[in-house]
Amino acid sequence: MKEKLCFLLALMAMAPAGLQGQEKSEASAAKPANPITVSEKGLYSFLSSAAVRAAEKMPEENYSFKPTPEVRSFGQLVGHVADANYMFCSQAAGEPNPGKNVEKSKTSKADLVAAIKDAVAYCVKTFDGMTDVSGSEMTKFRSFNMAKLTLLSLNTAHTDEHYGNMVTYMRLKGIVPPTSEGQPAPAPK
Repeated sequence: MKEKLCFLLALMAMAPAGLQGQEKSEASAAKPANPITVSEKGLYSFLSSAAVRAAEKMPEENYSFKPTPEVRSFGQLVGHVADANYMFCSQAAGEPNPGKNVEKSKTSKADLVAAIKDAVAYCVKTFDGMTDVSGSEMTKFRSFNMAKLTLLSLNTAHTDEHYGNMVTYMRLKGIVPPTSEGQPAPAPK
């Protein structure tokens, strides 16, 4: 009992030193010049990368796959994400939409993968030209007035929404989606 008490007291005595060291390392980490923009770009980069990897991973023969006739095919989802990225990011950049009409004009895997990669690169360029100050400028999106960074955040959410669709399509075809790679398989029931 006495040994346990001594051990507990020693741990308690070391805790403030450990926390103090943690505070110093966190404080010494340089705050980015534009923390909101950097954070938004990081999240967008993660999600858009997952969508691109899904487009690359799905076999060509499954690009026309639709779980039901009423929904987009996998290829149309890829094209839709590309088109939306151009729409949201061009508006946030204050530029005319390069309007590629990818969803309606491209059907091959090679063309769609190239299109989504180009659209993501366009959005990354938009983020690179953005600061927290310029991102706070208001713009009109449909009937809403919103900050440019909010519009980019909406694009991230939209990309994530359709990545979720892509995941479902991949799972229905027995393909592990990119964000699940390397995870242990579910235990048999």
